[in-house]
Amino acid sequence: MSGCLIAFEGIDGSGKSTQVERLASALRAAGHEVCVTREPTDGEHGRKIRALSTRGAPLSLEEELDLFEQDRREHVKELIAPALGRGEVVITDRYFLSTAAYQGSRGLDSDAILRSHEELFPIPDVVFFIDVPPEAALLRVEARGEEMNESYEKLGFLQDVAKLFRSFERAYICPISGEGSPETVHQAVLAQLTARPGLPSL
Repeated sequence: MSGCLIAFEGIDGSGKSTQVERLASALRAAGHEVCVTREPTDGEHGRKIRALSTRGAPLSLEEELDLFEQDRREHVKELIAPALGRGEVVITDRYFLSTAAYQGSRGLDSDAILRSHEELFPIPDVVFFIDVPPEAALLRVEARGEEMNESYEKLGFLQDVAKLFRSFERAYICPISGEGSPETVHQAVLAQLTARPGLPSL
């Protein structure tokens, strides 16, 4: 029995985390076993990524990419692969498209990162890219009242990241407008889930 891997991607403030929870609830209500996870993880490497990025601590681009790869390798081995093997639907809040877009915007080769990670890690059955104008996304981040991420939550940088996300051309990527209400976006996700063959039924 093989499961299904679904990733939600988008810039900070796109609302993807909300959509992860809404889809998980809908799939559970339909009788599916669902595993919800995120990247960076809460593991050793993920915690280090969060701590360094929040403080804006200097890391070389190569060191940063290596941290993300180590975190993802552990994530796949310890959680994603076993859950898929049990036939579960795994929904992850960020996956390797984020690494390609964010680290690509910082100066690395985004296409090379994407190709490499497609070889190293399970390719999602579908990626829902929640597309929101960076200006609106940043307003949402500020409205949350949380400490700003000094490395990533800046308008110019998010504009570059959004541009890269939009440039990726893969059959498994499904763009969804994130400008509507959370329920409107959720319904668009459900419509695409139903329209794409091989995905969990509702």
